[in-house]
Amino acid sequence: MGKITGFLEYERQDETYKTPKKRIKNYKEFTIPLETPELQNQGARCMDCGIPFCHSGCPLGNLIPDFNDKVYKGKWKEAAEILHATNNFPEFTGRLCPAPCEEACVLGINEDPVSIENIEKNIVETAFAEGWIVAKSPKIRTGKSVAVIGSGPAGLAAAQQLNRAGHTITVFERDEKIGGLLRYGIPDFKMEKQVIDRRIKVLAEEGITFKTNAHVGVDIHANQLKEDFDAIVLCGGATVKRSIPIKGAELKGVHQAMDFLKRNNQYVDGLVDFDQITSAKGKNVIVIGGGDTGSDCIGTSNRHGATSVTNFEILSKPTIGRPAHQPWPYWPMKLKETSSHQEGVERFFSISTKEFVGDKKGNLIGLKTVEVEWIFKKGERPQLNEIPNTEKQWDCDLVLLALGFTGAEKTLADEFGVEMDFRTNIKATTKNYATNVSGVFTAGDMRRGQSLIVWAISEGRQAAYHVDAFLMGSSNLPLKDDSDLPRV
Repeated sequence: MGKITGFLEYERQDETYKTPKKRIKNYKEFTIPLETPELQNQGARCMDCGIPFCHSGCPLGNLIPDFNDKVYKGKWKEAAEILHATNNFPEFTGRLCPAPCEEACVLGINEDPVSIENIEKNIVETAFAEGWIVAKSPKIRTGKSVAVIGSGPAGLAAAQQLNRAGHTITVFERDEKIGGLLRYGIPDFKMEKQVIDRRIKVLAEEGITFKTNAHVGVDIHANQLKEDFDAIVLCGGATVKRSIPIKGAELKGVHQAMDFLKRNNQYVDGLVDFDQITSAKGKNVIVIGGGDTGSDCIGTSNRHGATSVTNFEILSKPTIGRPAHQPWPYWPMKLKETSSHQEGVERFFSISTKEFVGDKKGNLIGLKTVEVEWIFKKGERPQLNEIPNTEKQWDCDLVLLALGFTGAEKTLADEFGVEMDFRTNIKATTKNYATNVSGVFTAGDMRRGQSLIVWAISEGRQAAYHVDAFLMGSSNLPLKDDSDLPRV
């Protein structure tokens, strides 16, 4: 905990932002950090709550009161050690996690919760700045080798944990750089890619081998990997994008959000020129989908110089506060306004797209919508009804489909002969993360479906324990009981 009376003395204080007018001129991060004394006051707000529900809110089981206390007392190095004991990559979660820990914070019952995520980010940034984060290679190698397929947060976490156990680890990534959706799905204004690069440098110094442009199942075959490695961990993510099967979906100007974001990230990284990406410059943009990916498209479109940006969400507008049926400490589905929304967008809820409209050359010029309502009956699935006489046509030049993912690609499943479940994820339980093929494991979104970065890291850590136990008969890696954690 922090200071006994800290929660009574200090109000929550968050980082501030550069103004939208300034920040949309580039793709750099735009938060303005708090000064060290202010951060220590935020750590002091962590109260003597008896039962720290933040632990159950965090899929990683971060020791939140412990590192808050160290921050309050100015013991930043000790705080970093505590944080890294449960979280391999707090610089990622400190920027990108929706902070379910804060929604479970006891102080949040009747006050603003402790600013856990921001404290976490500042701990790890201080640790990097002070040179405390250095490579720690295992003293003894086991002689066992493991292939990790996919270099997103689940794959990287599994790789580091297994390397710590002394195994020889090779990470295979089909793209040109390491990071998965961290690199190609997250815009730089939310996380600059040098944040990934500095961590990869540490992992490489610890002895992990990274192979890029290595598409397992296409130019690298499963049988070869089975011969070369003692175990394999599939961490390829849930990458099959959801589409809208309506008239005009094939028109020029209708694009998947992730394709749009990936290409833009490659442009920011200097891998392609601006004329090689899908540009929103001077266009009327409509983003379909109200989640984080949709928000990222809004922020990117504004940086391109879009004429207008509109956002559609088929669900009803959430409440501003916590809904009555989602009481503390559960994760609430409430209205979220991101920094990208603040940069300029018009949002519409309870609206469904019926048709894309094109010209004679096959170019998108508009779309048609209808307003909808959700009917809830006890014991039945919610029903979606269209509201009569609410049809409308909208002018637009670019539509971005930010509708989430339906599951994992079948390439690895077919190649390794592993089973998939009814949601098209690789089939494996949390009991041991093992597939139906001996020696082949899976973790992250590829196993659990589209989820949060904090869950991906947790899955990678958990899978590593079971892979180590498979190889050695037992494991000294940490294992967390996540059976009672809320699914976010």
